[in-house]
Amino acid sequence: MSNVTLSTLRRMKQAGEKFTSLTAYDAAFAHVLDEAGVEVLLVGDSLGMVVQGKDTTLPVTMDEMVYHTQMVARGSRRALVMTDMPFLSYATPPQALANAARLMKEGGAHCVKLEVHGGMVDTVKHLADYGVPVCAHLGLLPQTVHKLGGYKVQGRDSDSANEMIACAQAMAHAGADLLLLECVPSRLAAEITAAVDVPVIGIGAGPDTDGQVLVLYDMLGITPGKRPKFSMDFLPPAGSIAGAVGAYVQAVKEKRFPGPEHCVD
Repeated sequence: MSNVTLSTLRRMKQAGEKFTSLTAYDAAFAHVLDEAGVEVLLVGDSLGMVVQGKDTTLPVTMDEMVYHTQMVARGSRRALVMTDMPFLSYATPPQALANAARLMKEGGAHCVKLEVHGGMVDTVKHLADYGVPVCAHLGLLPQTVHKLGGYKVQGRDSDSANEMIACAQAMAHAGADLLLLECVPSRLAAEITAAVDVPVIGIGAGPDTDGQVLVLYDMLGITPGKRPKFSMDFLPPAGSIAGAVGAYVQAVKEKRFPGPEHCVD
């Protein structure tokens, strides 16, 4: 199988073919996901919670993200490796560029992901102007959990929905190569996906985005506590980790996941 690139994902969007993404934090899991056909490996700052046992993603450092990206890059052969930029590592365009350079040059990332709002167009454009592939993350932004007052669905009222649509279009226009929507109503996610030319990845955003992403530990049923509504434990029926990942890939591509029971509407 050929390497997955941003061009691959754009062609899949144009063809109406779904693609998959899972979080990965080390070489061994990266290899399993890569072999199962997962197109995008997300080195998520969620590692702060599911690997390090912290309450939020906020304490995760740049050094930790570089380290985990290096491991994932070593374990992957064909997937696109995308890495989260941690909290306050992109407060200004120059800071964002310097830290994105670290993730790509030291870590081996192919793309960086930022949690964005409408005021960050200049940051996304600055990165794009210097050739940094960018995924703009909208909707529920875990790095602003304290400001949001918790992990809540975003974009339910018309004003916030319209604001998110405008933000998504502005990010794509500024040079973002991908969008990621987290915990937004399915109808809004479908509208945004149709409104932009770049591929859109969803998590808790319904079935109509171009791709789907889950936290690996959620879809294996090993995250402590309550599993998010938008996730699914693929491990029991599959009987093995590799089988569970393969089942997830197949379910997304056959448009069986996410189902209505996984929507946050």
